[in-house]
Amino acid sequence: MAITYLPEKQLFRLDTKTSTYAFTVYKEGYLVHLYYGAKVPDTDLSYLMFRGWFDELSPRNPKVGERFFSTDIAPLEYSTNGAGDMRISALSVRGGAGDSVTDLRYVSHKITKGKPKLPGLPATYDDGSQAETLEVETVDAVTGVKAYLLYTVFEDYGVMTRSARIENGGSAPVTLERAYSACLDLPTMDRDMVHVYGRWAKENTTVRHPLQHGIQCVQSKRGMTGPNHNPFLALVDQDATEERGEAIGVNLVYSGNFALDVEVDTRGCPRLLAGINPTDFRWKLEPGESFTSPEAVLVYSQEGLGGMSRTFHHFYLDHLCPPQWAKKKRPLLINSWEAAFFDFDGDKLVAFAKEAKELGIEMLVMDDGWFGDRHDDFRALGDWTVNEEKLGGTLSQLVQRVNDLGLSFGIWYEPEMINPDSDLYRAHPDWAICAPGREKSLSRNQCVLDMTRKDVRDCIFQQMYDVISQANIAYIKWDCNRHISEAGSALLPPDRQGEFFHRYVLGVYDLMDRITKAFPHILLENCSSGGGRFDAGMLYYSPQIWASDCTDPIERLSIQFGASLCYPISSLGAHVSANPRTGLATKGRVALCGTFGYELDPRKLTEEERELVRGQVADYHKYYDLLHYGDFYRLTSPTEDPYLCRWQFVSPDKKEVLFTQVIMRQPPAVCQFQKLPGLDPDAWYRDEATGAVYSGALLMHAGLNLSAENEFVYGDGASLSIHLVAQDR
Repeated sequence: MAITYLPEKQLFRLDTKTSTYAFTVYKEGYLVHLYYGAKVPDTDLSYLMFRGWFDELSPRNPKVGERFFSTDIAPLEYSTNGAGDMRISALSVRGGAGDSVTDLRYVSHKITKGKPKLPGLPATYDDGSQAETLEVETVDAVTGVKAYLLYTVFEDYGVMTRSARIENGGSAPVTLERAYSACLDLPTMDRDMVHVYGRWAKENTTVRHPLQHGIQCVQSKRGMTGPNHNPFLALVDQDATEERGEAIGVNLVYSGNFALDVEVDTRGCPRLLAGINPTDFRWKLEPGESFTSPEAVLVYSQEGLGGMSRTFHHFYLDHLCPPQWAKKKRPLLINSWEAAFFDFDGDKLVAFAKEAKELGIEMLVMDDGWFGDRHDDFRALGDWTVNEEKLGGTLSQLVQRVNDLGLSFGIWYEPEMINPDSDLYRAHPDWAICAPGREKSLSRNQCVLDMTRKDVRDCIFQQMYDVISQANIAYIKWDCNRHISEAGSALLPPDRQGEFFHRYVLGVYDLMDRITKAFPHILLENCSSGGGRFDAGMLYYSPQIWASDCTDPIERLSIQFGASLCYPISSLGAHVSANPRTGLATKGRVALCGTFGYELDPRKLTEEERELVRGQVADYHKYYDLLHYGDFYRLTSPTEDPYLCRWQFVSPDKKEVLFTQVIMRQPPAVCQFQKLPGLDPDAWYRDEATGAVYSGALLMHAGLNLSAENEFVYGDGASLSIHLVAQDR
């Protein structure tokens, strides 16, 4: 069993194939964390509880009677506010008496097969065959508030998920002021913190730094996850590399305001919290009501950052992405945006489709500008009716013209937004988010619709349904081009305005759920000014997310590498564009490290370029399974090496390898070797282009000799790929 309870020791063990997680019920019902690390067989881990003697300033419970135990220093399993633990806390509840003291103690537990759904929230899933779930009931005796701590173990993946359900079991209303999903106390600060940061068109820059005493965090209070920080964080050994050392990765399955906090106390012990950002968060619970926190996914790896990433990749494909798309081949598309922006009509789109079909492209996506009076970004968001004059007929007629050429058809939406210059705004100005008495800010000339309101969601859903159902739509690009300011809802009472941000996200999830259930055949791709909402919550509804509005292939290297720390390569929306930097060959190799597609006017390609595109299309099909379902290895990072970026894919059976190198800036050393990890050392691999044969052991320990290639593949932006296939000796 993945989850065991040893009653004589009151010990919980949660085991995966690579890790053990353990905690205990200590005296007076305190839940105390003991261990999270490499898998161990021991059943007595109690000695790990000791974290040093507390000083006289640390409160202690006299009923416990242990000189070393104080909630101020103990590694608590789910920390609470105001009951002696002076560190950052996972839960804080303000009760009827007005104080926020929260003191949870163990009541009971149950272990079940499978994994329960989280109401209204995206979460990882299981059919009952691979996961086990532990639910631990705790209670605050004074307020009657109960916290049910949920742990699901996916034994075959080295993955554990965590969430909390907070229930008001008392007789008076209470208010949640903090409700994190996971708390993890570790025994040493000798670790580095790895996360990604960015901005528009420069997302997912990887940063790594040693833990420091005090609080360090990544968070968002933008109403969405945002490009500035991603809800992912890793704590790794200070000497850990891509392939060696201990790594603990945490990712929140959530698309709203989040916080990943790490506090290192004066004893050098880190505490990690993952959950909803407590800034601007309040949630009122009447007696009998409950609140469920979003899910946190924890991955443990002894194979460095690379091993951690590959676990996230395979796990999300199997247990988070929409199952009808996770392992289904997706169409190779061309998007109209960078080719035409708002300047298109039906005939131009059909002309794009004719040229695209000749190149082997499978889908045409009509981007922004097809609806209402939409000729620029100043107007018409919210008016989701087809502009038949612009398209030269009905949407159904246009889609049929494209289908007749042999291409499927996709369409762009921005359902959460509204322009003040729109019929919808003129009819319902109160539907735009704004705190009472405040002036509305504009960003990209638009406001955000109040998705906390069912009437707003019903209106947008019906408009979308009426359009999508009239034509053979196969794909939707769901955009979101601004964040939330002056937050408030006209329908929420003053004592519930603190619920706004979370209710907004729940409303977005509800609308996405309704659209995907109404049109289960449609492929949904998320976008938010590029990669501004690239998170696991979105992956639950859309198996791919546009990684960035920056399509410069050199800039894309760090963007895609950073995203790959947590998210599958098959989820990274990546296109070849007309960006002038580098040649078409390098653009194609970089875009193949993602979903692959095109963002250009195919009519402007030269014949030589057209041949290159045909070759890229052939490579897309040839390498599809390897790129989407294989193991991804970051070999040379563009944020660490100023000259080169290298990566490889290895098939699950280790019989196929695709190595890629991009020269960002000509390296000073021509002599270059690259070791290839993850191969079968006993296999023999043939270079498809040259016919040369190497043992897997040689490639792993001596590597590819790229010195000759670098003599010929020369100059900034140059690139090469090497395809190796296992064969009989």
